[in-house]
Amino acid sequence: MPTRISPGHRAMRKDPKQRRSQSTVESIVEAGARVLAQRGWAKFTTNEVARTAGVSIGSLYQYFPNNLAIAEAVRKRHLDEVLRVLPDIDSQEEMIPLEQIVVRLIDGVIALHAKNQNLHRVLMDEVPLAPREFYENFEREYHARYEALIRAAAPLDDARSDHSLPARILADALEGIVHSASRRNDLMSPVVKAEVKRMMMSYLLARNCS
Repeated sequence: MPTRISPGHRAMRKDPKQRRSQSTVESIVEAGARVLAQRGWAKFTTNEVARTAGVSIGSLYQYFPNNLAIAEAVRKRHLDEVLRVLPDIDSQEEMIPLEQIVVRLIDGVIALHAKNQNLHRVLMDEVPLAPREFYENFEREYHARYEALIRAAAPLDDARSDHSLPARILADALEGIVHSASRRNDLMSPVVKAEVKRMMMSYLLARNCS
């Protein structure tokens, strides 16, 4: 489990405004992801990130005060990617069958985590957690997507308004399965995908009978 950093920890020094600055930051974050995946948190240094990004250490320090700030930017990019692959049921204009939504969800989450399994392992197990507003915003939106899925599977006359707990259980279940399968290198197994789909559909449909 990663350690937690005190609220006094600093994140980025400044936000890039110009396109050139944005490109520099993107290069640093991409390099940070590569170095984290290859070397792990214990050997993750700003010098190595700057070298990999092809920028001077001075340019790196203009935006990031330390290696943890870079790792946080890498983590934020990953969390943004997670939200992009989660179906946004509340904004859909057409009705999509529940099973199709579940398949899209599973395929998206698995594909994202299969893209760089070692990086995700390092982010999850090694990089310290620092209190940041974007974590809270992510958690809020992340669980809102799962609550929408629970509502979509519920009967039309379901009077229960609070779906937060079952949404959290479903999210935790999928997250745990994906992370465990990633550690075992089973993430792309069609059997794993089929069993995950069976588990999620069974849970969603069984709640209609309770």
